[in-house]
Amino acid sequence: MTNQERPVSARASLSPGVVTGADYRRLVATCCSEGYALPAVNVVGTDSINAVMEAAARNRSDVIIQLSNGGARFYAGEGMKDQNRARILGAVAAARHVHTLAAEYGICVILHTDHADRKLLPWVSGLIDESEIAVRETGRPLFSSHMIDLSAEPLEENIAECARFLRRMAPLGIGLEIELGVTGGEEDGIGHDLDDGADNAHLYTQPADVLRAYNELSPLGFVTIAASFGNVHGVYAPGNVKLRPEILLHSQQAVSEATGQGERPLALVFHGGSGSEQRQIAEAVSYGVFKMNIDTDIQFAFAESVGGYVLEHSEAFRHQISPSTGKPLKKIYDPRKWLRVGECGIVARLDKTFADLGATGKTLAASS
Repeated sequence: MTNQERPVSARASLSPGVVTGADYRRLVATCCSEGYALPAVNVVGTDSINAVMEAAARNRSDVIIQLSNGGARFYAGEGMKDQNRARILGAVAAARHVHTLAAEYGICVILHTDHADRKLLPWVSGLIDESEIAVRETGRPLFSSHMIDLSAEPLEENIAECARFLRRMAPLGIGLEIELGVTGGEEDGIGHDLDDGADNAHLYTQPADVLRAYNELSPLGFVTIAASFGNVHGVYAPGNVKLRPEILLHSQQAVSEATGQGERPLALVFHGGSGSEQRQIAEAVSYGVFKMNIDTDIQFAFAESVGGYVLEHSEAFRHQISPSTGKPLKKIYDPRKWLRVGECGIVARLDKTFADLGATGKTLAASS
């Protein structure tokens, strides 16, 4: 019996903290069986990580924390000269931060890395090396899952490369997210222009491709699929993006009919969730989406909150001593003040996302 086929019990309590292996699969299976999804938030530092965990705890939900290659590099510090090494060390440092604190928030966290195209495969390979060390030392990998995005390459090459990585990852208890079809827009240098507008056929995955990938990869380990249904990274003007969530349903039906593994055999991922209508989010979740990426909206929530604070207290960001009162302004420009305002902006925006995804109050974390 493969990792993909092993039964998992729904609504079983899990230990709070980062989930990997069977616990990760159980959490995903519960999302799919109960019809809700988790927000996947790209983070760049301790401030955004802590805000995401705070929001999850406040909403009594589990959550997905993920790093792009640029986010991982930024976490290590832009002053690090070797950017390839910075991507690995930044992701490792962020993972250890989450492992250290997540259980204290009383939530379950899926720890994930975002899009990695061919030039970034050494980054993923280096993180697998680090998880091999962690498993030897602690019995657990650093990450719950990694994403490989070779959607711009021929399907055969995409599947073959993913299979090569999954053979390394599965024994460690790490899942693989793959992308089929093209997600429009760009995120940290990974992505594709919307040069053909809303009718670009490349933005829509073919169910036959999903079935082929599932048949070839699921015997090797646990696989989740980002099938494109017109979704894009970023936020675009109305009419520029045409979502077709029914593609997800057709993919589920194709795999279900071919394998006999139930009505919703696939664990699906919704990329480019920022700016999407709640109606379309709900429809996608009903077709087996357990994970929705939300980055742009979270970035704006942070920036809008900090920007409002700076405008309100503009004097403190130009003078250490108030010209009008002669009093020190340190308590206002203290980074902890405005960074906390930004964190609160993230938390408030995620309140809405947890509700939109039906995840509020659904944590599997066992009570202490």
